[in-house]
Amino acid sequence: MVSRQRVVVADPQGEGLTAMRILVTGAGGQLGHDVVARFSRDEHHEVVAADRAALDIGDRDAVLGAIMSLRPDVVVNAGAWTAVDACEDDPERAHRVNGLACRHLGDACRRVEAHLVHVSTDYVFDGTKPTPYTEWDRPDPQSVYGASKLAGEHELALHAPGATIVRTSWVCGATGDNMVKTVLGLRDRTELAFVDDQRGKPSFTPDLADGIHTLAIRRLPGLFHLTNQGAVSWYEFVRDILEVAGADPDIVRPIKTSELDPPRPAPRPANSVLDDLAWRLHGLDPLPHYRESLERLVRELD
Repeated sequence: MVSRQRVVVADPQGEGLTAMRILVTGAGGQLGHDVVARFSRDEHHEVVAADRAALDIGDRDAVLGAIMSLRPDVVVNAGAWTAVDACEDDPERAHRVNGLACRHLGDACRRVEAHLVHVSTDYVFDGTKPTPYTEWDRPDPQSVYGASKLAGEHELALHAPGATIVRTSWVCGATGDNMVKTVLGLRDRTELAFVDDQRGKPSFTPDLADGIHTLAIRRLPGLFHLTNQGAVSWYEFVRDILEVAGADPDIVRPIKTSELDPPRPAPRPANSVLDDLAWRLHGLDPLPHYRESLERLVRELD
């Protein structure tokens, strides 16, 4: 489905209001939904929201046709195939949607001089670094999903060198499936088990959408890591979810990744903590601590 809304955004240099047309791809997903909502809080840009049914970003003709006809000022690509384990069984589909699609988007945006903001992932790293990953660390994906997302980054370097790439992790929102919703659905169990040897930063879609809005309006190029503040293991995060929801956090016990039964097809990075160094060096305020955003989401879902 494609929907349009008129909104207004303040000029980033403080010189008045500049109307722009914003195309959001993947608008039916949990992040895309909140990106559309964030731009729609402004007052007179035109927001065009395209879900997967309306625009298959892996189809070159469809992408060129949409962008050449709409001629947006900004394109935010929140579209992706994020089924990490399923990607292992269908690498061609993963690379079509997560990799080749960026070639099409970059080509089309260059033709109409639109600024492209693309969302990538912590899975581009192998997870062996003992400290948080910065934007200048070398990627080394261990899964098909991670490799396909890195392919997308490489395509933008070739076809849209002025684009913005936003790497994020552990995404949670009110729309779509995520860990918060999963745990809330399991809180009446007498025992849960989650891994304590995978660490990352939870990222909440309203906060990510705020950050993407900033990068898009300012047209800041380059690579940015963007997450909420605070690093945890999955085990620790699940305990936090239960506690915030008023359930007993002691029902969850820690296990190792090697103890998962059945084991997951796709390797997960043991350390996927992202350091938002480029964001900070631009003088931008950090996103809120994840506990603050977790409490807000649990209230919304309950």
